[in-house]
Amino acid sequence: MTGTDVRKETEDSGPGGYAAARLRLLTEGARSGPPRRAALSGLTDDWLAGLFDAAAGAAHGVSLVAVGGYGRGELSPRSDLDLVLLHDGSDPGAVAALADRLWYPVWDLGLALDHSVRTPAEARKTAGEDLKVHLGLLDARHLAGDPALTAGLRTAALADWRNQAPGRLPELQELCAERAARQGELQYLLEPDLKEARGGLRDATALRAVAASWLADAPREGLADARRRLLDVRDALHLATGRATDRLALQEQDQVAAELGLLDADTLLRQVYEAARVIAYASDVTWREVGRVLRARAVRPRLRAMLGGAKPVTERSPLAEGVVEQDGEVVLARAARPERDPVLPLRAAGAAAQAGLPLSLHAVRRMAATARPLPTPWPAEAREQLVTLLGSGRPTIEVWEALEAEGLITRLLPDWERVRCRPQRNAVHVWTVDRHLIETAVRASEFTRRVSRPDLLLVAALLHDIGKGWPGDHSVAGEIIARDVAARIGFDRSDVAVLSLLVRHHLLLIETATRRDLDDPATVRSVAEAVGSQSTLELLHALTEADALATGPAAWSSWRGSLVADLVRRVRAVLAGNAPDEPEPAAPTAEQERLAIEAYRTGGPVLALRAQTEPVPDEEPAGDPEPLGVELVIAVPDQPGVLPAVAGVLAVHRLTVRTAELRALRLPDGVDDDGTVLLLNWRVAAEYGSLPQAARLRTDLVRALDGTLDIAGRLAERDAAYPRRRGWTAPPPRVAVAPAASHHATVIEVRAQDAPGLLYRIGMALEKAGVRVRSMHVSTLGSNAVDAFYVTTGAGAPLPAGDAASLAGVLEETLRG
Repeated sequence: MTGTDVRKETEDSGPGGYAAARLRLLTEGARSGPPRRAALSGLTDDWLAGLFDAAAGAAHGVSLVAVGGYGRGELSPRSDLDLVLLHDGSDPGAVAALADRLWYPVWDLGLALDHSVRTPAEARKTAGEDLKVHLGLLDARHLAGDPALTAGLRTAALADWRNQAPGRLPELQELCAERAARQGELQYLLEPDLKEARGGLRDATALRAVAASWLADAPREGLADARRRLLDVRDALHLATGRATDRLALQEQDQVAAELGLLDADTLLRQVYEAARVIAYASDVTWREVGRVLRARAVRPRLRAMLGGAKPVTERSPLAEGVVEQDGEVVLARAARPERDPVLPLRAAGAAAQAGLPLSLHAVRRMAATARPLPTPWPAEAREQLVTLLGSGRPTIEVWEALEAEGLITRLLPDWERVRCRPQRNAVHVWTVDRHLIETAVRASEFTRRVSRPDLLLVAALLHDIGKGWPGDHSVAGEIIARDVAARIGFDRSDVAVLSLLVRHHLLLIETATRRDLDDPATVRSVAEAVGSQSTLELLHALTEADALATGPAAWSSWRGSLVADLVRRVRAVLAGNAPDEPEPAAPTAEQERLAIEAYRTGGPVLALRAQTEPVPDEEPAGDPEPLGVELVIAVPDQPGVLPAVAGVLAVHRLTVRTAELRALRLPDGVDDDGTVLLLNWRVAAEYGSLPQAARLRTDLVRALDGTLDIAGRLAERDAAYPRRRGWTAPPPRVAVAPAASHHATVIEVRAQDAPGLLYRIGMALEKAGVRVRSMHVSTLGSNAVDAFYVTTGAGAPLPAGDAASLAGVLEETLRG
């Protein structure tokens, strides 16, 4: 059906014809994108014009005007109709009756309507008081009635906007900044708001408003395509959900991708991120230009008066060879020749980041268009300038984005293309892969005083996740890429080896510290063998912390930091030649003996809660110790079911377990020659709120052990109330045996979706299997639990290989059920 056919059907059939024609238009997949939006706007124009003509008759001094998105002809399937009924004020009663005859048919069809009835003077007055109203009038478009009335309002609104621009543009910029703070950045969000987030459709509209002011203009290259892409995604989202929504929720991304003919949801997100990045960068450049123009307007009259009418000369301060500062931006010197100086882009970027200034758009585009490619390997100056850029802290981000917007980053580092705008479907990560890499370099710049080779630290930070653009283990792929990149940018063979090792093992310390028994010599030896030297360990420690801090709040804590620091201390001792001693059962402390004796005499569990803190390091400013969690010590007479009972009670009380150790303690001589008490030393934290009292925990533990507390039922009630994402299924759990992880126990590693009672279910399965749990190490990242259990036979020996594999299978089957 052609646009002419649709409009003819509308004219012939009235509102019912419009509804049918609209439905047919929205279900014709071949008409998606700008053609469908234009056709939908035209169809709606004709219908509303028909309604107006039928209701207004020969009335004069009244017109129907489309504003906002409808005025721009950007109607998505569920968009509001933004309408103004404009009148000259001569017959208010007739205008009110006309409004009713226009608005009610729209409402009857279930269409969203944003409407107003105003005279031109009232419209201008309201626009002067409400910035959003004024923005809508900038896109005013005549639909029906008196065209002179519409044209007069449009001309006046544009004139008012241009006259008031010095005051209104700062107001608009503040509005954009507030919205960005509230909604976040579209180019990084897993469930972005296509309209409200920074880099979204609202910002694209704001750029049109700036251009309409004639005060400044946005970089136009790619901007129209970026806006079109976001509008196409919004169209598909409306059709997929049947709702007027701008939020691209996770459960709807596959359907939206299919609607657009894209491979998958990741491809969809990457296109959205690329579009948002174009709009966000254009916004940064535009608002910087607005500020420069407004400052110049404020200063220039005074300067000219001081200079007797002569034109003021703009100062240019040198920053580096071929690079100067001018008007708060970094520009190229007049004598700079990018076509002869291949290091100039990195030199300009390093100088800008060091000075905390933005790179001028003109300078970046000139370098992108004319700069010669760097030779391979890079000259020493180019490598040094890259390190300078990476080591400049927060200003690095804006400078890097400017280079990337004009294609300079992928020209310098071709492997960057695979991680550029790549989403990370993990709630722990708050950035895309490429931004995470830059964020890690920024964090690493804070630790350069801790290492002897800060250049290697910064480059490793930039490359540590470079393998995420390739299939398989990203650390393995990244090692290969990092070796190639490091050689290309001019590092010698030994430095290349260190960089590739850092990338290969960038997760080694955090995973070992949180998932392995640090008292087991096999743990420490395996890390020492992988790292190889004290200097590499130093670099890996700093990289580990920078990576975790750049990942997001859930990836690092004082507790994780303390575990990593403890592991590093032990590995450093091994690398210095001090092999770890074989572990011997530690003698119980006086408090542990007291608790054990009390548990034996009372025949029930005894608990003690104590806050644990980490002393402030000597090199940091003095202050209070930082809390690491709460130590929960439980002594209970040896009996079956202790582990699941304790885990279940803690889950019922919403306590998160971080680490746990279990061991049998013989009572001291003179108390009982054969008495054995189980001693559990757990580190816990409250999920939210304050910790429960030890007396309440003990009461529930007594009931759990004697079977009068229905832990399974209580946890099932919580599980039923646990929020779930509609249309989303968690990946299945995976349980595996970690070979050679310990000489004294079998290590079973469980990866599963975190949920209330997970440890209770695992404890029940281990109890039924008849194995003893020596210790367990719990690590939760976002919604993913990665727990390691050190288990032995009843005699305290590691499990035979066949039994270990069987146990892993039973655990996995239990968790799947």
